[in-house]
Amino acid sequence: MARGWESKSVEEQQDAAAARRTAASKPVPPDSAQLERQRRRAGIELSMVRVRHDLAAAKHPRHRQQIEAALRHLEEQLKLVSE
Repeated sequence: MARGWESKSVEEQQDAAAARRTAASKPVPPDSAQLERQRRRAGIELSMVRVRHDLAAAKHPRHRQQIEAALRHLEEQLKLVSE
């Protein structure tokens, strides 16, 4: 009779361990603040692609300076969003 109780306990422990593994493996959905940061980051990265393209096409030195300033600004914004 003692073996019956012992095997029951082992079975319960195995079930509990399996439940913990399945609970731990489920991804946690991002909250609204995380989603907003992801959207903002994606927008900034797209803007940086456009600005880099504009910089490659710019001929006039003053225009290049303005675009470089815009790129620096976007890089700073990206750092703030990443924090």
